[in-house]
Order: sequence, then C-alpha cells, then structure tokens
Amino acid sequence: AMAKWWTTQKENEIIDTCLQFFGGYGYMMEYPIAKLYTNARIQKIYGGTNEIMKMLIARSL
Repeated sequence: AMAKWWTTQKENEIIDTCLQFFGGYGYMMEYPIAKLYTNARIQKIYGGTNEIMKMLIARSL
C-alpha cells in the first residue's frame, strides 16, 4: 500500500509539472503529454484509490 501510494503520488506530481511546461499541448490527445496525463490520473484509482491506501497505511502504523 505504501509503495502504490508513493509511486502514484510522485507520478502525478511529475506529470503535473510537465503539463505546466507543455501548456496547451497537454489537452490535445495527439500529443504524448496528454496521454501520459490521462494515464497518470487513472493510476490513482487502479488497484484501490489513494485514499483507501492512506487508510491502510495508517492502520499499519
């Protein structure tokens, strides 16, 4: 749970920064940055949402 939460959180932070750098290209699906952004956002849901992962981590501490 810790690894899933941390990796998806970092992935989203990095992709958000890249999206800011590329600007409007991040909203046109023919560019790779838009596809990366879409895939990064959905990773927070696959395998359990990040909010559920936080609760599991809190229980283990």
